Amino acid sequence: MDKLIAEIKTLLIDSLNLEDIQPADIDTDAPLFVDGLGLDSIDALELGVALQRRYGLSLAGDSAETRQHFTSIAALAAFVTTHRTK
Repeated sequence: MDKLIAEIKTLLIDSLNLEDIQPADIDTDAPLFVDGLGLDSIDALELGVALQRRYGLSLAGDSAETRQHFTSIAALAAFVTTHRTK
């Protein structure tokens, strides 16, 4: 799981062009939106597309379930682990 978490952190940084952030700077359990990393809805869309391409995931647009998966890196890693096709 640690390898997947590192991959997702790197994917997040690369897909959102977060030049001043390193994977080690991202707390695995910290919120991705508002507090924590402070991402917004555009960032969520870009990250969702990157996750779909990288792991073959199927994400529902604006569902409550999808929002739960995007709460933290740990939540994303758990989702990817159970739903990846690549």
